[in-house]
Amino acid sequence: MARKNYIFTNKEHPKKSIMSTILGVLSVGSLILAVYLSYVDKGKENIQYGSACFLALIFAFIGVTLGVFGRMEKDKFYLFSYIGIVLNLVAIGLVSLILYAGALL
Repeated sequence: MARKNYIFTNKEHPKKSIMSTILGVLSVGSLILAVYLSYVDKGKENIQYGSACFLALIFAFIGVTLGVFGRMEKDKFYLFSYIGIVLNLVAIGLVSLILYAGALL
């Protein structure tokens, strides 16, 4: 008879980390959508896409902060902290890439 090893724990995912992941998904998704819609419009300048990117940048900075604070909590699971931090850093990188590409033109 196989012996089953269960580990019971009271660890949970920090709410800050989950919010960081949600903000990261929103930021990356809105940036990809803004770039795609701008491409469909043949590169026409639209204030709505710019404000969506700016809002995504604000969300990304807040998300990185929440991810770091969630990671600093003791006796928690850190998966969502890492996912949130990476997604938000990707969003910041995408905005930086968009701004750099715009400066070259």
